[in-house]
Amino acid sequence: MTVGIVDTTIILHYFRKYPPAREWVDSQTVPLSLTSITWMEVMEGARSRINQTEAQRILDRFELLYLTSSDQQWAMQQLEQLQFSHHIGMNDCLIASVANRLQLPLYTHNLKDMAPMLSELALRPYA
Repeated sequence: MTVGIVDTTIILHYFRKYPPAREWVDSQTVPLSLTSITWMEVMEGARSRINQTEAQRILDRFELLYLTSSDQQWAMQQLEQLQFSHHIGMNDCLIASVANRLQLPLYTHNLKDMAPMLSELALRPYA
């Protein structure tokens, strides 16, 4: 059972070998997860087969969580309410929806977008 969700920013920091991200992820002793949206964002950003293979190796370390129809409805409400006031995008709404449903922390470096939707569930795990 997962105790937290990592978003795309954390995975990308890890992929780019950012030391604080590497130290934080590697020090976790409890299972962490990511959403299918994060999985797709990371894989879409791969610039070559080699990058894609490395991204897949990193993504495989995490439990994969899928959206439900209620997640999608919640995300749609968030987009409608916050799109113009906070410039929040569709993918961030979808990622946040899983954390909201499961009431799990979402570890992110995108607090600007995630905190308006998740409040204290949106956490920055390292500097």
